[in-house]
Amino acid sequence: MRVAVVSSDGKVINQHFGKASRFLIIEVDCGKIRFIEVRETKPLCGSAEYGHADEALSRTISLIADCEAVLCARIGSGAEEELRKNGIKPIEAPYFIHEALKNIYTNGHNPKIQ
Repeated sequence: MRVAVVSSDGKVINQHFGKASRFLIIEVDCGKIRFIEVRETKPLCGSAEYGHADEALSRTISLIADCEAVLCARIGSGAEEELRKNGIKPIEAPYFIHEALKNIYTNGHNPKIQ
């Protein structure tokens, strides 16, 4: 399973999906966790230039289209809905990356912890 992770420090899932400037792409397979790459993006929120325009959200979703899930600290309902429509499960998991990935492996595709 390929997962996109929103993190500013590479340790903790600590950013809102719309504030992400990069995604860490990680593969989780049979209990093994493998870092693939970093994908840079322009944040959806916090900038009048990018705003929440449909094309900006589409661009971000296409950047992680090969992922089955995205782990973030928070996500808005509109972005959540669009991710789901595109086959990507949004997961709010505001804790250490390794814990969230272990949870995905242990619990399958239902690792949402509040």
